[in-house]
This record gives sequence, structure tokens and C-alpha cells, in this order.
Amino acid sequence: MARTRIWEADPSALFVRRLGKSAKELDHSEGRDDCPDIWQLDNGDIAVIGRDLTDAYSSRLPSEVTLASDERLVVIPGIMLSTAKQDIPDA
Repeated sequence: MARTRIWEADPSALFVRRLGKSAKELDHSEGRDDCPDIWQLDNGDIAVIGRDLTDAYSSRLPSEVTLASDERLVVIPGIMLSTAKQDIPDA
């Protein structure tokens, strides 16, 4: 029996706007506007682009953290989230 999730990512959602500053602006790229990045999608979801460290962290996740087989643990520089704060509305 297939498990139904409360939330599911919509692969048809489009990129609307960058949250925070680009990797290039933060000097976290090699002169290109490349990974990492944080984007809001047109359905309100957030796309995070970073280094896939799922394998590196999988054996040492806190007990309350779980990853489904179709999920990946992605790491970005902390400064990227800090600069995105001004673009993220309060709940």
C-alpha cells in the first residue's frame, strides 16, 4: 500500500525569485553565479541548491531527523541563509 504524504514537492513549480544574495555576491563561487543558492518557487515552496552530504551525515543524524529514500541532505554556507532572512516573511 502506497503511503500518502501530507506535503509533496511539485516538480512543475517555477523559480520566481532568489532569497538573499547569490553565491557570486557572497564570494562563494569561482567568479560564476553558481551553487549554492536559495529560491522561492511560484507555489511558495523553497528550493535549496547546495552540496549533497546525505551519505556523510546519514549515520550520525539526530534521532528526531529522518530522511525518506527520495530526500537528500543539502548543506549551504550559513551566510546564505542569513542574507535571505530579509526576504523571508514572518510566519
